[in-house]
Amino acid sequence: MKQVTLGGLTVRLAGGTDGEGGGSGPLVVLMHGFAAPGDDLVPFAKALEVPAEVRFAFPEGAAPLPRQYGGEARAWWMIDVNRLELVALSGDTEVFTEVEPDGLDVARNQLVNCLDELEETLAPSTVVLGGFSQGAMLACDTVLRTPRKFDGLVMLSGAMVAGPVWRPLMASRGDLAVFMSHGEEDPILPYAIADQLRSELNDAGLNVMWVPFRGGHQIPSNVVGGLSHFLQSVL
Repeated sequence: MKQVTLGGLTVRLAGGTDGEGGGSGPLVVLMHGFAAPGDDLVPFAKALEVPAEVRFAFPEGAAPLPRQYGGEARAWWMIDVNRLELVALSGDTEVFTEVEPDGLDVARNQLVNCLDELEETLAPSTVVLGGFSQGAMLACDTVLRTPRKFDGLVMLSGAMVAGPVWRPLMASRGDLAVFMSHGEEDPILPYAIADQLRSELNDAGLNVMWVPFRGGHQIPSNVVGGLSHFLQSVL
């Protein structure tokens, strides 16, 4: 693994010919979730069953979190915890899905700058963008709201946000392959929010591979296996 700074973000590179993002293979960009360390998803570079030439990039969110979250915890934007609690208590998913979170636009711009430098540096012909939880939301937002080419979208325990903005843009990505997974007992991002997004992406014509599982806010082994198959099919 190699750590670099691209577009102002810390990025960890892995895979490829040298284990540090070398070579000319496809690129998979995965982003961590809220309050996770920047290297949280790096083990995926070895856990996923993909060709050896596949390269991985793991950008780190620029927003540091208060000490109460742990010294290495990062975020892409601050989560409105009260809104999530309201969803859990009332079952009203619209208070989460129909509101654009403060800081999403800043995070997207940071990611786009990082992707620009990643693609300039690594020159991949194929790019898959994804993440876990908050990182999954940012990935989907970036895919829908930017014109750049992507060959796949990965959403692990993600959810719909900014619904009024996302919905009209979905059909423009009608040829995109999408991988989604979510725990049926997720206590943080309710299953219904992810299932709603899956349904709306499908209705817009996107090809969604859907892997629900019995469990919470996590990435179990069957999701790793399903994601491996997905990546093999799009890379």
